Amino acid sequence: MPTAPHLLHVFSTFVPAGPEMRTVRLIEAFGSEFRHSILAIDGRTDAREHLPKTVDVRILEAPPKAGTLATTRRLRALMKAERPDLVLSYNWGAFDAVLAARSLFSRRIVHHEDGFNPDEVLEQKRRRTLARRLVLRGVHAVVVPSRNLERIAKETWGLPESIVRWIPNGIRAERFLPRDGRPELRVRLGIPRAAPLVGFVGHLRPEKNPLRLLKACARIDPALGAHVLVLGDGVERPAMEALAAKTPTLYGRVHFAGFVADPAEHYRAMDVFCVSSDTEQMPVALLEAMGSALPVVSTDVGDVRAILGEAQGSFVVPLGEHESAWPLAEKLTEMLGDGELRRRLGERNRDRVHESFTFDLMLGAYRKVYAGALQA
Repeated sequence: MPTAPHLLHVFSTFVPAGPEMRTVRLIEAFGSEFRHSILAIDGRTDAREHLPKTVDVRILEAPPKAGTLATTRRLRALMKAERPDLVLSYNWGAFDAVLAARSLFSRRIVHHEDGFNPDEVLEQKRRRTLARRLVLRGVHAVVVPSRNLERIAKETWGLPESIVRWIPNGIRAERFLPRDGRPELRVRLGIPRAAPLVGFVGHLRPEKNPLRLLKACARIDPALGAHVLVLGDGVERPAMEALAAKTPTLYGRVHFAGFVADPAEHYRAMDVFCVSSDTEQMPVALLEAMGSALPVVSTDVGDVRAILGEAQGSFVVPLGEHESAWPLAEKLTEMLGDGELRRRLGERNRDRVHESFTFDLMLGAYRKVYAGALQA
């Protein structure tokens, strides 16, 4: 019997973050349709524990990184040995894999771009833009999750419209029930049952700017008695814990739950969800919060304003040259002080996810792109 096509996924790092966890969920949903190999260029494979046990997935050992030319040659040798039917590369950190694959395969390459590193928050680096312009024209498709990135791919990187594929992120919306306070969970986490709760979910790295979240929450009207629930781990956690410990208005009110593989129950305990990022495109956590009927306060990044719609436009805070914690604090205070507003916006968010951002829609779109690449 013919074997299933072999997909080689190349990440800069394979940790439990947005693109990596989306790939884990897609692999599970594809089932026996494909065989998978995963390579993390930095050698970190923390997300492997979330891979389904029932699907053929191999974790490959990354070759030593030694500059673009040497790394590309080593990746080329690995690809020659593995003979994948399709190479899937993820973001700039895996661009050496695109170079290696271009030297071996015709157009059986799909490159995914989910956003930018902290060093490109304000402006893209010219060298990277030129590399994308020159190299990505030769791949089968470039997949982006946001209209913002779609525009950048076409206008800034000069890619032909025929290879740019916009596939918005999607969630299994039926798994996320409307918020109900979850008093039992609050007790376990040490959160008062009646306290207004601001939630944050994400990898705690600089571009997510979780410190801005805490600085904003420190300025929420103290009379509200708000608490903060943080789901996620990363390099910013020690600084967050230090800030929470030394700030009087935060002391005893910030609860760190760490990385939670299935956060559905935690969303139900929240009253407001906050996105505090410097750069973002289409965060999955935002969709999960919306699916849980939560209202959102956010910085104006990526497609967040468009995803939330006009009704919540006033709760999307522009990113200016100065610290934007004060505007976030004002909007969080306003939202926490109006229960009817939270209910109305939350219901609208939930309806929007069920209409436009389901997992099945996303799965079908990825299946179509990968099948087309395999036929190229």
